[in-house]
Amino acid sequence: MAVQPIKPRTPPGVMELLPREQIAFQRMLDAIRTTFERFGFLPVETPVMELSEVLLTKSGGETERQVYFVQSTGALNRSPEGQGEGLPERGLPELALRFDLTVPLARYVAEHEHELAFPFRRYQMQRVYRGERAQRGRFREFYQCDIDVIGKDGLSIRHDAEIPAVIAAVFEQLAIGDFTIQLNHRKLLRGWFEGLGIAEGERQVSVLRELDKLDKRGEDAVRGTLLGEGFALAADVAERLLAFSRIRARGHDAALAALDALGAGTPLFEEGRAELRQVFAQLRALGVADARYALNLSIARGLDYYTGIVYETTLDAHPQIGSICSGGRYDNLASHYTKSRLPGVGISIGLTRLFFQLREAGIVGVAESSVDVLVALLDDTGLDAALALSQRLRAAGLNVETQLEPRKLARQLQYADRAGIRFVVMRGGDEATRGVVAVKDLRRGEQFEVAEAELPRALQVECEQLRAQPEVAR
Repeated sequence: MAVQPIKPRTPPGVMELLPREQIAFQRMLDAIRTTFERFGFLPVETPVMELSEVLLTKSGGETERQVYFVQSTGALNRSPEGQGEGLPERGLPELALRFDLTVPLARYVAEHEHELAFPFRRYQMQRVYRGERAQRGRFREFYQCDIDVIGKDGLSIRHDAEIPAVIAAVFEQLAIGDFTIQLNHRKLLRGWFEGLGIAEGERQVSVLRELDKLDKRGEDAVRGTLLGEGFALAADVAERLLAFSRIRARGHDAALAALDALGAGTPLFEEGRAELRQVFAQLRALGVADARYALNLSIARGLDYYTGIVYETTLDAHPQIGSICSGGRYDNLASHYTKSRLPGVGISIGLTRLFFQLREAGIVGVAESSVDVLVALLDDTGLDAALALSQRLRAAGLNVETQLEPRKLARQLQYADRAGIRFVVMRGGDEATRGVVAVKDLRRGEQFEVAEAELPRALQVECEQLRAQPEVAR
Protein backbone atom coordinates (compact mmCIF):
# COMPACT_ATOMS: atom_id res chain seq x y z
CA MET A 1 0.00 0.00 0.00
CA ALA A 2 1.33 3.42 -0.96
CA VAL A 3 2.46 5.61 1.89
CA GLN A 4 0.50 8.85 2.08
CA PRO A 5 2.74 11.91 2.07
CA ILE A 6 2.71 14.00 5.22
CA LYS A 7 0.97 17.32 4.70
CA PRO A 8 3.65 20.05 4.81
CA ARG A 9 2.79 22.73 7.35
CA THR A 10 4.60 25.09 9.69
CA PRO A 11 3.99 24.92 13.44
CA PRO A 12 1.72 27.64 14.85
CA GLY A 13 3.33 30.82 16.10
CA VAL A 14 6.13 31.14 13.55
CA MET A 15 6.51 33.47 10.57
CA GLU A 16 7.74 31.91 7.36
CA LEU A 17 8.04 34.24 4.38
CA LEU A 18 8.25 33.90 0.62
CA PRO A 19 11.51 35.18 -0.93
CA ARG A 20 10.39 38.71 -1.81
CA GLU A 21 8.77 39.14 1.62
CA GLN A 22 11.96 37.82 3.20
CA ILE A 23 13.97 40.40 1.25
CA ALA A 24 11.74 43.18 2.63
CA PHE A 25 12.22 41.81 6.16
CA GLN A 26 15.96 41.46 5.67
CA ARG A 27 16.24 45.04 4.46
CA MET A 28 14.50 46.23 7.62
CA LEU A 29 17.03 44.23 9.65
CA ASP A 30 19.87 45.76 7.64
CA ALA A 31 18.54 49.30 8.15
CA ILE A 32 18.26 48.76 11.91
CA ARG A 33 21.74 47.22 12.12
CA THR A 34 23.28 50.06 10.11
CA THR A 35 21.68 52.70 12.35
CA PHE A 36 22.77 50.94 15.55
CA GLU A 37 26.34 50.85 14.26
CA ARG A 38 26.21 54.49 13.21
CA PHE A 39 25.63 55.38 16.87
CA GLY A 40 28.64 53.36 17.98
CA PHE A 41 26.99 50.14 19.20
CA LEU A 42 28.90 46.87 18.92
CA PRO A 43 27.44 43.51 17.82
CA VAL A 44 26.93 40.65 20.25
CA GLU A 45 25.40 37.22 19.72
CA THR A 46 24.58 34.79 22.50
CA PRO A 47 23.64 31.11 22.18
CA VAL A 48 20.01 30.31 21.49
CA MET A 49 20.24 27.94 24.47
CA GLU A 50 21.12 29.00 28.00
CA LEU A 51 21.49 26.96 31.17
CA SER A 52 18.06 26.76 32.76
CA GLU A 53 19.36 27.77 36.18
CA VAL A 54 20.88 30.92 34.63
CA LEU A 55 17.94 31.78 32.39
CA LEU A 56 15.28 31.39 35.08
CA THR A 57 17.16 32.99 37.98
CA LYS A 58 14.96 36.10 37.97
CA SER A 59 11.80 34.42 36.73
CA GLY A 60 8.72 33.16 38.47
CA GLY A 61 6.37 30.38 37.52
CA GLU A 62 4.59 32.44 34.86
CA THR A 63 7.78 32.88 32.81
CA GLU A 64 8.73 29.26 33.42
CA ARG A 65 5.48 28.15 31.79
CA GLN A 66 6.41 30.14 28.64
CA VAL A 67 9.92 28.70 28.32
CA TYR A 68 10.85 26.02 25.81
CA PHE A 69 13.14 23.55 27.49
CA VAL A 70 15.71 21.56 25.50
CA GLN A 71 15.83 17.83 26.14
CA SER A 72 18.16 15.62 24.10
CA THR A 73 17.29 12.03 23.19
CA GLY A 74 20.14 10.87 25.41
CA ALA A 75 18.71 12.78 28.36
CA LEU A 76 15.28 11.28 27.77
CA ASN A 77 16.76 7.78 27.87
CA ARG A 78 18.64 8.28 31.15
CA SER A 79 17.90 5.98 34.00
CA PRO A 80 15.87 7.53 36.84
CA GLU A 81 19.01 7.49 38.99
CA GLY A 82 20.80 9.80 36.54
CA GLN A 83 17.97 12.24 35.90
CA GLY A 84 19.17 14.80 38.42
CA GLU A 85 22.79 14.89 37.31
CA GLY A 86 23.81 18.39 36.22
CA LEU A 87 20.24 19.71 36.38
CA PRO A 88 18.81 22.60 38.39
CA GLU A 89 17.39 21.83 41.82
CA ARG A 90 13.83 22.04 40.48
CA GLY A 91 14.50 19.05 38.27
CA LEU A 92 14.09 21.03 35.04
CA PRO A 93 16.02 20.11 31.88
CA GLU A 94 19.53 21.52 31.88
CA LEU A 95 19.03 23.81 28.86
CA ALA A 96 16.27 26.18 27.75
CA LEU A 97 15.71 28.48 24.75
CA ARG A 98 16.10 32.18 25.56
CA PHE A 99 12.77 34.03 25.89
CA ASP A 100 14.33 37.50 25.49
CA LEU A 101 17.76 39.06 24.96
CA THR A 102 17.99 40.88 28.30
CA VAL A 103 18.68 37.92 30.58
CA PRO A 104 21.35 36.55 28.20
CA LEU A 105 22.89 40.05 28.14
CA ALA A 106 23.02 40.08 31.95
CA ARG A 107 24.80 36.73 31.94
CA TYR A 108 27.14 37.84 29.12
CA VAL A 109 28.20 41.07 30.84
CA ALA A 110 28.69 39.35 34.20
CA GLU A 111 30.73 36.55 32.62
CA HIS A 112 32.92 38.86 30.50
CA GLU A 113 32.97 41.84 32.85
CA HIS A 114 36.76 42.00 33.06
CA GLU A 115 37.19 41.75 29.28
CA LEU A 116 34.75 44.51 28.30
CA ALA A 117 35.25 48.27 28.03
CA PHE A 118 32.64 50.30 29.94
CA PRO A 119 30.31 51.88 29.18
CA PHE A 120 29.58 48.77 27.12
CA ARG A 121 27.45 49.59 24.08
CA ARG A 122 25.98 46.49 22.52
CA TYR A 123 23.38 45.68 19.90
CA GLN A 124 21.91 42.24 19.41
CA MET A 125 19.53 41.06 16.68
CA GLN A 126 18.49 37.44 17.13
CA ARG A 127 15.51 35.14 17.46
CA VAL A 128 13.91 34.44 20.83
CA TYR A 129 11.33 31.81 21.82
CA ARG A 130 8.22 31.97 23.99
CA GLY A 131 5.45 29.48 24.61
CA GLU A 132 2.74 31.98 23.67
CA ARG A 133 -0.81 30.83 23.08
CA ALA A 134 -1.09 30.38 19.32
CA GLN A 135 -3.07 33.24 17.79
CA ARG A 136 -2.79 35.59 14.85
CA GLY A 137 -0.01 38.14 15.32
CA ARG A 138 1.45 36.43 18.42
CA PHE A 139 4.66 34.54 17.76
CA ARG A 140 6.51 31.76 19.52
CA GLU A 141 9.66 32.43 17.50
CA PHE A 142 10.49 36.03 16.71
CA TYR A 143 13.31 38.49 16.13
CA GLN A 144 14.24 41.07 18.75
CA CYS A 145 16.56 43.95 17.90
CA ASP A 146 18.05 45.37 21.11
CA ILE A 147 20.51 48.06 22.10
CA ASP A 148 21.79 48.64 25.62
CA VAL A 149 24.43 50.81 27.26
CA ILE A 150 25.83 49.20 30.42
CA GLY A 151 27.89 51.14 32.95
CA LYS A 152 30.22 50.02 35.72
CA ASP A 153 29.12 51.38 39.14
CA GLY A 154 27.30 54.28 37.46
CA LEU A 155 25.90 55.50 34.12
CA SER A 156 25.19 59.13 33.17
CA ILE A 157 21.62 60.17 32.41
CA ARG A 158 23.02 61.47 29.12
CA HIS A 159 22.86 57.94 27.77
CA ASP A 160 19.12 57.91 28.51
CA ALA A 161 18.74 60.84 26.11
CA GLU A 162 20.80 59.21 23.38
CA ILE A 163 18.50 56.18 23.22
CA PRO A 164 15.49 58.14 21.82
CA ALA A 165 17.82 59.69 19.23
CA VAL A 166 18.70 56.16 18.07
CA ILE A 167 15.02 55.19 18.00
CA ALA A 168 14.19 58.26 15.92
CA ALA A 169 17.02 57.53 13.47
CA VAL A 170 15.90 53.89 13.09
CA PHE A 171 12.30 54.71 12.26
CA GLU A 172 13.25 57.62 10.02
CA GLN A 173 15.41 55.16 8.09
CA LEU A 174 12.63 52.55 7.92
CA ALA A 175 10.22 55.23 6.62
CA ILE A 176 7.11 53.45 7.89
CA GLY A 177 5.22 56.64 8.72
CA ASP A 178 5.11 59.28 11.42
CA PHE A 179 5.85 58.00 14.91
CA THR A 180 6.01 59.28 18.48
CA ILE A 181 8.55 58.27 21.12
CA GLN A 182 6.68 58.54 24.42
CA LEU A 183 8.72 59.11 27.58
CA ASN A 184 8.01 58.90 31.29
CA HIS A 185 10.07 58.30 34.44
CA ARG A 186 9.53 55.65 37.09
CA LYS A 187 10.94 57.97 39.80
CA LEU A 188 8.38 60.61 38.82
CA LEU A 189 5.62 58.01 39.09
CA ARG A 190 6.85 56.53 42.37
CA GLY A 191 7.34 60.01 43.86
CA TRP A 192 3.78 60.88 42.88
CA PHE A 193 2.57 57.68 44.54
CA GLU A 194 4.46 58.61 47.72
CA GLY A 195 2.76 61.98 47.73
CA LEU A 196 -0.60 60.18 47.58
CA GLY A 197 0.32 57.95 50.50
CA ILE A 198 1.02 54.82 48.43
CA ALA A 199 4.10 53.48 50.18
CA GLU A 200 7.24 52.12 48.56
CA GLY A 201 7.27 48.37 47.94
CA GLU A 202 4.99 45.78 46.42
CA ARG A 203 1.94 48.05 46.60
CA GLN A 204 3.63 50.64 44.40
CA VAL A 205 4.73 47.94 41.96
CA SER A 206 1.16 46.62 41.76
CA VAL A 207 -0.23 50.10 41.06
CA LEU A 208 2.43 50.64 38.38
CA ARG A 209 1.46 47.40 36.68
CA GLU A 210 -2.21 48.35 36.75
CA LEU A 211 -1.63 51.82 35.29
CA ASP A 212 0.46 50.23 32.54
CA LYS A 213 -2.74 48.46 31.40
CA LEU A 214 -4.66 51.70 30.75
CA ASP A 215 -4.34 51.53 26.95
CA LYS A 216 -5.51 47.91 26.87
CA ARG A 217 -8.20 47.90 29.58
CA GLY A 218 -9.40 51.50 29.60
CA GLU A 219 -9.93 53.89 32.50
CA ASP A 220 -13.15 52.37 33.81
CA ALA A 221 -11.63 48.91 34.20
CA VAL A 222 -8.45 50.23 35.80
CA ARG A 223 -10.44 52.49 38.13
CA GLY A 224 -12.55 49.52 39.21
CA THR A 225 -9.44 47.49 40.00
CA LEU A 226 -7.83 50.30 41.99
CA LEU A 227 -10.98 50.73 44.06
CA GLY A 228 -11.49 46.98 44.51
CA GLU A 229 -10.38 44.63 47.27
CA GLY A 230 -6.89 44.05 45.90
CA PHE A 231 -5.95 47.75 46.15
CA ALA A 232 -8.74 49.43 48.16
CA LEU A 233 -7.55 52.92 47.23
CA ALA A 234 -9.65 55.89 48.26
CA ALA A 235 -11.76 57.26 45.43
CA ASP A 236 -9.97 60.63 45.39
CA VAL A 237 -6.56 58.88 45.25
CA ALA A 238 -7.66 56.73 42.31
CA GLU A 239 -8.98 59.80 40.48
CA ARG A 240 -5.74 61.72 41.05
CA LEU A 241 -3.76 58.74 39.72
CA LEU A 242 -5.91 58.62 36.59
CA ALA A 243 -5.76 62.40 36.09
CA PHE A 244 -1.95 62.25 36.37
CA SER A 245 -1.88 59.45 33.79
CA ARG A 246 -3.89 61.54 31.29
CA ILE A 247 -1.13 64.16 30.97
CA ARG A 248 0.38 64.27 27.48
CA ALA A 249 2.68 66.86 25.90
CA ARG A 250 4.35 66.59 22.49
CA GLY A 251 7.71 68.21 21.87
CA HIS A 252 10.31 70.05 23.93
CA ASP A 253 8.56 73.22 25.13
CA ALA A 254 5.21 71.54 25.77
CA ALA A 255 6.85 68.72 27.74
CA LEU A 256 8.77 71.13 29.96
CA ALA A 257 5.63 73.20 30.55
CA ALA A 258 3.67 70.08 31.52
CA LEU A 259 6.41 69.04 33.95
CA ASP A 260 6.45 72.53 35.52
CA ALA A 261 2.67 72.46 35.93
CA LEU A 262 2.84 69.35 38.14
CA GLY A 263 3.82 71.43 41.17
CA ALA A 264 6.20 70.47 43.96
CA GLY A 265 6.63 66.87 45.02
CA THR A 266 8.67 64.44 47.07
CA PRO A 267 12.48 64.28 46.66
CA LEU A 268 12.08 61.18 44.47
CA PHE A 269 9.50 63.00 42.33
CA GLU A 270 11.83 65.99 41.92
CA GLU A 271 14.72 63.71 40.98
CA GLY A 272 12.66 62.12 38.23
CA ARG A 273 11.44 65.48 36.95
CA ALA A 274 15.00 66.89 36.85
CA GLU A 275 16.23 63.89 34.86
CA LEU A 276 13.35 64.17 32.39
CA ARG A 277 14.14 67.86 31.88
CA GLN A 278 17.76 66.96 31.16
CA VAL A 279 16.72 64.29 28.66
CA PHE A 280 14.41 66.67 26.80
CA ALA A 281 17.15 69.31 26.64
CA GLN A 282 19.60 66.81 25.19
CA LEU A 283 17.06 65.54 22.64
CA ARG A 284 16.92 69.06 21.25
CA ALA A 285 20.74 69.21 21.15
CA LEU A 286 20.77 65.89 19.27
CA GLY A 287 18.47 67.38 16.64
CA VAL A 288 15.52 65.08 17.26
CA ALA A 289 12.43 66.81 15.82
CA ASP A 290 9.87 68.00 18.38
CA ALA A 291 7.16 66.09 16.53
CA ARG A 292 8.96 62.81 17.21
CA TYR A 293 8.72 62.70 21.01
CA ALA A 294 6.24 63.36 23.78
CA LEU A 295 5.79 63.24 27.54
CA ASN A 296 3.19 60.59 28.41
CA LEU A 297 2.63 60.06 32.12
CA SER A 298 0.61 56.88 31.55
CA ILE A 299 3.68 55.00 30.32
CA ALA A 300 4.84 52.78 33.18
CA ARG A 301 6.37 49.63 31.65
CA GLY A 302 5.12 46.88 33.98
CA LEU A 303 8.42 45.02 34.28
CA ASP A 304 9.87 45.32 37.77
CA TYR A 305 13.48 45.93 36.79
CA TYR A 306 12.88 49.38 35.25
CA THR A 307 13.93 52.08 37.72
CA GLY A 308 14.23 55.31 35.73
CA ILE A 309 13.21 56.67 32.37
CA VAL A 310 10.93 54.47 30.22
CA TYR A 311 10.12 54.63 26.50
CA GLU A 312 7.36 53.43 24.20
CA THR A 313 7.12 54.22 20.50
CA THR A 314 3.90 54.20 18.48
CA LEU A 315 2.95 54.85 14.86
CA ASP A 316 0.76 57.96 14.71
CA ALA A 317 -1.53 56.66 11.96
CA HIS A 318 -1.79 53.13 13.37
CA PRO A 319 -2.17 53.28 17.17
CA GLN A 320 -3.88 49.87 17.09
CA ILE A 321 -0.49 48.27 16.37
CA GLY A 322 0.61 49.28 19.87
CA SER A 323 4.18 49.88 20.95
CA ILE A 324 6.71 49.18 18.20
CA CYS A 325 9.76 49.85 20.37
CA SER A 326 10.04 50.01 24.16
CA GLY A 327 12.56 49.96 26.99
CA GLY A 328 14.08 52.05 29.73
CA ARG A 329 16.64 52.45 32.52
CA TYR A 330 17.48 49.76 35.08
CA ASP A 331 19.77 50.15 38.10
CA ASN A 332 21.48 46.78 38.18
CA LEU A 333 21.40 44.50 35.18
CA ALA A 334 23.26 41.49 36.54
CA SER A 335 22.69 41.46 40.31
CA HIS A 336 22.02 37.70 40.27
CA TYR A 337 25.30 36.92 38.50
CA THR A 338 27.87 39.33 39.96
CA LYS A 339 28.44 41.57 42.97
CA SER A 340 29.39 44.43 40.66
CA ARG A 341 26.82 47.15 40.09
CA LEU A 342 26.02 47.33 36.38
CA PRO A 343 23.31 49.94 35.61
CA GLY A 344 22.06 50.27 32.08
CA VAL A 345 19.54 51.68 29.65
CA GLY A 346 18.21 50.15 26.46
CA ILE A 347 15.36 49.46 24.08
CA SER A 348 14.00 46.53 22.10
CA ILE A 349 12.23 46.31 18.74
CA GLY A 350 10.14 43.17 18.26
CA LEU A 351 10.72 43.09 14.53
CA THR A 352 8.75 39.96 13.62
CA ARG A 353 5.54 41.25 15.18
CA LEU A 354 6.17 44.73 13.77
CA PHE A 355 6.73 43.39 10.25
CA PHE A 356 3.56 41.28 10.50
CA GLN A 357 1.51 44.27 11.67
CA LEU A 358 2.95 46.56 9.00
CA ARG A 359 2.19 43.99 6.33
CA GLU A 360 -1.37 43.58 7.62
CA ALA A 361 -1.82 47.37 7.55
CA GLY A 362 -0.49 47.57 3.97
CA ILE A 363 2.49 49.69 5.01
CA VAL A 364 5.05 47.17 3.75
CA GLY A 365 4.68 44.53 1.09
CA VAL A 366 6.87 42.40 -1.09
CA ALA A 367 10.22 43.82 -2.16
CA GLU A 368 11.88 43.88 -5.50
CA SER A 369 14.38 41.08 -5.82
CA SER A 370 17.89 41.36 -4.41
CA VAL A 371 18.90 40.37 -7.96
CA ASP A 372 19.50 43.54 -9.99
CA VAL A 373 19.81 42.08 -13.46
CA LEU A 374 18.78 38.98 -15.40
CA VAL A 375 21.03 38.30 -18.39
CA ALA A 376 18.78 36.61 -20.91
CA LEU A 377 19.89 33.72 -23.14
CA LEU A 378 18.29 33.75 -26.59
CA ASP A 379 20.08 30.66 -27.96
CA ASP A 380 22.90 28.31 -27.01
CA THR A 381 25.41 30.08 -29.25
CA GLY A 382 25.21 33.14 -27.00
CA LEU A 383 25.97 31.29 -23.72
CA ASP A 384 29.67 32.21 -23.49
CA ALA A 385 28.94 35.86 -24.22
CA ALA A 386 26.11 35.88 -21.65
CA LEU A 387 28.38 34.37 -18.99
CA ALA A 388 31.16 36.85 -19.73
CA LEU A 389 28.73 39.78 -19.64
CA SER A 390 27.33 38.55 -16.30
CA GLN A 391 30.80 38.45 -14.80
CA ARG A 392 31.54 42.01 -15.93
CA LEU A 393 28.34 43.22 -14.32
CA ARG A 394 29.14 41.37 -11.06
CA ALA A 395 32.61 42.94 -11.05
CA ALA A 396 30.85 46.32 -11.18
CA GLY A 397 28.98 45.46 -7.94
CA LEU A 398 25.68 44.29 -9.41
CA ASN A 399 23.76 41.17 -8.38
CA VAL A 400 23.25 39.16 -11.54
CA GLU A 401 21.38 36.01 -12.48
CA THR A 402 22.23 34.37 -15.79
CA GLN A 403 19.62 32.45 -17.75
CA LEU A 404 21.50 29.19 -18.40
CA GLU A 405 18.98 27.55 -20.72
CA PRO A 406 17.46 29.33 -23.72
CA ARG A 407 13.72 29.96 -23.56
CA LYS A 408 11.32 32.16 -25.41
CA LEU A 409 12.05 35.78 -24.56
CA ALA A 410 8.49 36.32 -23.34
CA ARG A 411 8.96 33.48 -20.83
CA GLN A 412 12.23 35.00 -19.57
CA LEU A 413 10.61 38.42 -19.15
CA GLN A 414 7.68 36.83 -17.34
CA TYR A 415 10.05 34.99 -15.02
CA ALA A 416 11.99 38.19 -14.21
CA ASP A 417 8.79 40.11 -13.54
CA ARG A 418 7.43 37.42 -11.23
CA ALA A 419 10.75 37.18 -9.37
CA GLY A 420 10.91 40.97 -8.91
CA ILE A 421 14.03 41.49 -11.06
CA ARG A 422 13.89 44.95 -12.55
CA PHE A 423 16.34 44.79 -15.46
CA VAL A 424 16.63 42.17 -18.20
CA VAL A 425 19.68 42.42 -20.48
CA MET A 426 19.40 40.91 -23.97
CA ARG A 427 22.22 40.47 -26.49
CA GLY A 428 21.23 38.89 -29.75
CA GLY A 429 23.12 38.68 -33.00
CA ASP A 430 22.03 42.12 -34.19
CA GLU A 431 23.04 43.78 -30.89
CA ALA A 432 26.41 41.96 -30.93
CA THR A 433 27.13 43.24 -34.43
CA ARG A 434 26.42 46.82 -33.35
CA GLY A 435 28.28 46.51 -30.02
CA VAL A 436 25.20 47.27 -27.91
CA VAL A 437 22.89 45.43 -25.56
CA ALA A 438 19.15 45.84 -25.14
CA VAL A 439 17.88 46.53 -21.61
CA LYS A 440 14.27 46.00 -20.55
CA ASP A 441 13.26 48.03 -17.48
CA LEU A 442 10.30 46.06 -16.16
CA ARG A 443 9.36 48.69 -13.62
CA ARG A 444 8.92 51.45 -16.19
CA GLY A 445 7.90 49.15 -19.01
CA GLU A 446 10.58 50.67 -21.23
CA GLN A 447 13.31 49.17 -23.42
CA PHE A 448 16.50 50.95 -24.47
CA GLU A 449 19.92 50.21 -25.87
CA VAL A 450 23.29 50.87 -24.24
CA ALA A 451 26.80 50.48 -25.63
CA GLU A 452 28.14 47.23 -24.18
CA ALA A 453 31.17 48.96 -22.67
CA GLU A 454 28.91 51.47 -20.89
CA LEU A 455 26.37 48.94 -19.59
CA PRO A 456 27.90 48.28 -16.11
CA ARG A 457 28.02 51.98 -15.25
CA ALA A 458 24.53 52.67 -16.64
CA LEU A 459 22.99 49.89 -14.55
CA GLN A 460 25.06 50.85 -11.50
CA VAL A 461 23.53 54.33 -11.53
CA GLU A 462 19.99 52.97 -11.85
CA CYS A 463 20.45 50.40 -9.08
CA GLU A 464 22.09 52.86 -6.68
CA GLN A 465 19.12 55.18 -7.06
CA LEU A 466 16.78 52.27 -6.35
CA ARG A 467 18.67 51.12 -3.26
CA ALA A 468 18.67 54.65 -1.86
CA GLN A 469 14.87 54.53 -1.60
CA PRO A 470 13.38 53.10 1.63
CA GLU A 471 11.79 49.73 1.00
CA VAL A 472 8.31 50.80 2.07
CA ALA A 473 8.39 53.85 -0.24
CA ARG A 474 8.74 51.76 -3.40
